[in-house]
Amino acid sequence: MKILHTADWHLGQKFMFRDRYEEQKLALDWLLDTIKKENIELLVVAGDIFDTMNPPNNAKKLYYDFLISLKSTTCRHVVIIGGNHDSPTFLNAPSELLKFLNIHVVGCATGNIHDEIIKLKNEDDELEGIIAAVPFLRDQDIRHSIAGETTLEREERVRQGIYNHYHQIAELVTPYIAYQVPLIATGHLYATGATAADPDRQKNIYVGNIENIDAEEFPAVFDYIALGHIHKAQIVGEEYHIRYAGSMIPLSFKEKIDQQSVYIFEIKGRQLDSGIRMVYVPTFRKLETISGTYEKITRQLDELGKEKNDLQTWVKVELSEDDNRPNIDQELKAYCKDYHLEILEVRISPKHKPLVLEENEHLLYSLESPKEIFKKRLDSKNYNDKEMEELEDTYLSLMDWMQEQEKL
Repeated sequence: MKILHTADWHLGQKFMFRDRYEEQKLALDWLLDTIKKENIELLVVAGDIFDTMNPPNNAKKLYYDFLISLKSTTCRHVVIIGGNHDSPTFLNAPSELLKFLNIHVVGCATGNIHDEIIKLKNEDDELEGIIAAVPFLRDQDIRHSIAGETTLEREERVRQGIYNHYHQIAELVTPYIAYQVPLIATGHLYATGATAADPDRQKNIYVGNIENIDAEEFPAVFDYIALGHIHKAQIVGEEYHIRYAGSMIPLSFKEKIDQQSVYIFEIKGRQLDSGIRMVYVPTFRKLETISGTYEKITRQLDELGKEKNDLQTWVKVELSEDDNRPNIDQELKAYCKDYHLEILEVRISPKHKPLVLEENEHLLYSLESPKEIFKKRLDSKNYNDKEMEELEDTYLSLMDWMQEQEKL
């Protein structure tokens, strides 16, 4: 069986309030062409299909149009799990209907771990593979609150809950070893040893900022473990068969340093045949960070302006000098008005920073979403874990309601 592993599409993401529909469509078109060229038989998407719990309509259309398009390919099976950004309710709503297209969706843990075991069968109703489709495990899925527990105790119980979940599902999968078919697991979490180009956006998946599980703690019964959440493609903990696919487009300026990719491999019986290949996704829109003095910045803008790209380049400028000119950001934006690029942010890092600024101060325009601004505000207060959770849940509900009102 030939398999493609991808993750972290984040459809509907707003990048500093700019829509990313065009490049996300190009990425999914490329993925569809790759599936056709490579004769992929199983597609595994390891979470964060969408960027928000209530994605915009054009993002939903991208998702469903892509799934429908797979019917014209060799891809016989699709397995999709929910990530921490996804709405389990939204993902699961059409799951019974999608099963008729051999598209299996596990948006969340249900309380019955058997629901996460997917049996892949061919046209002759013969077993082709077993997928332990473990989604993002929410706090309530893996532990119960205990009055008076400390943050460290809570973090450890989260880790233990994740460990127990994988080992319980491994026990259920073990009898299928006799069938000599691929045994694959999924996950959406932060595994020890993984590195992220933008750790602030990816590691803190639960309250606290610890790794959720060590690579060697995953059960040995699985032939491949397809992970999502970290946007940089990589092997985890030197375990060749445990991997993050990474995202298909860079999701922040920091992430542009990594080449986006998917993994393709073939399993015959339970053996990886000819290894695992990293297949690079083309860059559809460049994200560039340029820094230096005003003169150096303009020279770099001139160079970027010579490039011919399908989509406009987005630029972040870090001006590293004292400059008292008013409206310098407008001046730089006007400088490149005839270039196929847009400056999204101008940040000034003066040599002599005012004493009133704290070392960890974050300028509002350097944050890429309202959620980041809200979280920074929470971090400045002495809320306990329960209060933090309640405030974040309330905020996300309010944001979803506001998005709905905008559509009316």
